[in-house]
Amino acid sequence: MQEILTNNSPRLHQNLSQVIQSYYQLTKPRIILLLLITTSAGMWMAAKGEVDPLLLLATLTGGTLASAAANTINCVYDSDIDYIMERTRWRPIPSGRVKKRDALIFAIVLAALSFTLLTVAANLLAALLAMSGIVFYVLIYTHWLKRHSVQNIVIGGAAGAIPPLVGWAAVTGDLGWGAWLLFLIIFLWTPPHFWALAIMIRDEYAEVGVPMLPVIEGDEPTARQIWVYTLIMIPVTLSLVYPLHLAGAVYAATAIFLGAIFVQKAWLLLQTPEDRTVARSLFKYSIMYLMLLCAGIVVDSLPVTQQFTTAFVANMQTFISTIVMQ
Repeated sequence: MQEILTNNSPRLHQNLSQVIQSYYQLTKPRIILLLLITTSAGMWMAAKGEVDPLLLLATLTGGTLASAAANTINCVYDSDIDYIMERTRWRPIPSGRVKKRDALIFAIVLAALSFTLLTVAANLLAALLAMSGIVFYVLIYTHWLKRHSVQNIVIGGAAGAIPPLVGWAAVTGDLGWGAWLLFLIIFLWTPPHFWALAIMIRDEYAEVGVPMLPVIEGDEPTARQIWVYTLIMIPVTLSLVYPLHLAGAVYAATAIFLGAIFVQKAWLLLQTPEDRTVARSLFKYSIMYLMLLCAGIVVDSLPVTQQFTTAFVANMQTFISTIVMQ
């Protein structure tokens, strides 16, 4: 078994389909999906619900390529600890199915394609932001912070918050207050999301020497930090409604409802910080939370939603006025 799980071992691919599957796994597609959802939210808000379909397709494709490149480089860099951790041991590089050199070439090609596509189909700002996401994720988070700082997730969260900036810039060519607020929402969402995961697999992080907060300070301080970030995040999500007035009633209702559940789960973890089941519940919900929050942004920005909301408010005002006059 030891001979098989090395980077120098013979390839385990039997056909082209297996080769494609291995390279596909390097890109961590499940992570990419969430990044594309936040990119879409940035585009819809910037375009006030009327996004050019071709621009949307090109931007999401470019974002996919950029994220895939960053994730592939992360797999190259972390292949040593991936081999040790049970849940990552059978990834393409530690299992010997893909060589580090080949994976790195693959990542460079993906990044070049992303930059070219975003520059041509969107604009240079969107392309440069996508490249900055790769650089930040690889150099700042993976190389510098992940193995050396207990604040790795907090600072490294900036990399995962860049996609909505890319989406906004692709539509407008600049970065408005709305773009930066979306950035801040995801930046604040990241610590509760990843620290819940870190509580779940604390022993694995300890085994490979990654200084995650639960490993260094314990589950209880981590749960307190999750609680604090959650309490900060929820009102920030509502800042899109007031004072920025970039979102309306549909988004506000969505944000309040989803935020209340997030607070409830974070509070439960605060009461039982060592309960892995509670941590798992928060981790899984945090993914759903961000997806539905972005969906709320998209639905709220649609012209038909705006028309319905305006008509509803006008009818309610008329109804109230009629009652008062009687």
